Amino acid sequence: MSDQLHDDPQPLVAHLTELRDRLLRALLSVLLIFICLFPFANEIYTFVSEPLRALLPEGSSMIATDVASPFLTPFKLTLVTAIFLAIPVILYQLWAFVAPGMYRTEKRVAFPLLASSVILFYAGAAFAYFVVFPLIFAFFTSVGPSDVAVMTDINRYLDFVLKLFFAFGIAFEIPIAAVILIWTGVMTPEALAKKRPFIIVGCFVFGMLLTPPDVISQSLLAIPMWMLFEVGVFFGRFVLKRRLETDDTP
Repeated sequence: MSDQLHDDPQPLVAHLTELRDRLLRALLSVLLIFICLFPFANEIYTFVSEPLRALLPEGSSMIATDVASPFLTPFKLTLVTAIFLAIPVILYQLWAFVAPGMYRTEKRVAFPLLASSVILFYAGAAFAYFVVFPLIFAFFTSVGPSDVAVMTDINRYLDFVLKLFFAFGIAFEIPIAAVILIWTGVMTPEALAKKRPFIIVGCFVFGMLLTPPDVISQSLLAIPMWMLFEVGVFFGRFVLKRRLETDDTP
């Protein structure tokens, strides 16, 4: 009896040890990427700030109002970039930890969803950089008073764009959320479709809360979210059909 009590905690200890190892590998991947990118910190910031700098009036430039900003701002951006690039490794470590406890049918759906979520997050960030930033910065730099020089602080600019990167990255995960709801049986495609009016309103509310207070940026977030919701419902029908076929198979 005493031996049994002594042996019972071992599986839990083994799981915790594996979780620790997975977390360390994820952190190590972030650290290695950060070390490789840090020598190019200023170039990375130059690339990220290009959508605004290209639209600044002639003679204007970005400024640093804090003493440490010229160092800390590129440092912070490089760290965030390292995490951003390490997302596939981080999610793989999560998958490797969870996968042994999943059924084969769950793995067949979960892994494609995991891979799709990474691609969609990157797609959302790319959409923000290449489509949204030029439009909203063109709007901001053109509506100000003519006698006011546009000279944005580098740290405030970074906070602004990181917020938009995150907002659009999360927004582009809507198809994954819709497919998961349908796959798990929480919602049916028909039930989600009936909630379309509420989803549209929610998309614009989400856009209002996470973007600057202008119609352009709010619409550029809300409309793609709505379209992605429709994509999620569309693919959710196929996932549901596949699940029902698997359940009917003896």
